[in-house]
Amino acid sequence: MLRLIAFAAVLASMLAVGADPAAAQSRAICYNCPPQWADWGSQLKAIQSTLGIEVPADNKNSGQALAALIAEKANPVADVTYLGGITADPAKDAGVLAPYKPKGWEKIPADLKDPEGHWFTIHSGTLGLFINKTALSGKPVPQSWADLLKPEYKGLVGYLDPTSAAVGQLGVMAINLALGGSYDNIDTAVKFFKELSKNQPIVPKQTSYARVISGEIPILLDYDFNAYRGQYTDKAPVEFVIPKEGSVVFPYVMALVAKGPNAENGKKVLDFVLSDASQTMWGNAYLRPVFADKLSAEAKAKFLPDADYARAKPIDLKKLAAAQKMIIERYKNEVQ
Repeated sequence: MLRLIAFAAVLASMLAVGADPAAAQSRAICYNCPPQWADWGSQLKAIQSTLGIEVPADNKNSGQALAALIAEKANPVADVTYLGGITADPAKDAGVLAPYKPKGWEKIPADLKDPEGHWFTIHSGTLGLFINKTALSGKPVPQSWADLLKPEYKGLVGYLDPTSAAVGQLGVMAINLALGGSYDNIDTAVKFFKELSKNQPIVPKQTSYARVISGEIPILLDYDFNAYRGQYTDKAPVEFVIPKEGSVVFPYVMALVAKGPNAENGKKVLDFVLSDASQTMWGNAYLRPVFADKLSAEAKAKFLPDADYARAKPIDLKKLAAAQKMIIERYKNEVQ
């Protein structure tokens, strides 16, 4: 009887602190799976209902996720991670990712995955201008990168800080390439951002979706999926423009964390995000699923015409990653 009482006390203690072994087996930890970004909220619910695996929401960005993975390398907490493509190879090189080729991996284009399976693309976004038309107060909707330098847009243009945000660094390279620069020479972009600084741009460090919807930032260098969400889901007076000089398409990737505590559950999550159901959900959240045929006709009808998207070229992830340090240092020293 005493043994039974002792066992009951230990079991009650485990349950009180959430240490139920069955509960642990039904979880997977994802770094950088924020419910308000790219409709991760719906994906996490679908993973729970379909797989019976709970994946808690996590609001890290790519840089914060990588920093945490490196800090925890000896004793990992996460099982999987979601990253902007610029962070994929640095994470692999840091030794925090494990190779895993999920179901459907062979159908992913070669330039959108690590050949050994350390990371793979699940969807992508196109960089352009996310514009609140009402906040322009009658000014024309800009159609080009060059338009942003016009005095009439003084104080109206925003972009994320390239010293801290991957989308900010991508914006520098997108403009650089569109205006004739190259991956190893960003003089063109530096000149552009110096000129833009005369127009008193707004330069936040964090994603600023709500500030565009409210009109606080009338024009933001951002992704198409945020603009379409504002236009079609939140019914705001916004639109998306792919500048006439051109832009870039940026992939987002997922990966298995090396020595994660719930590796088998992590693998199931990675299988799920390439499934037909998940890929269709990404498309319905206005992202381009890596499997293009899973973008429904209804979702595609909300995107700009293909002729506009022809101006956006795939980014070279390896060259972009190699230029990342240069972008940060030159922006900090010559623009900021």
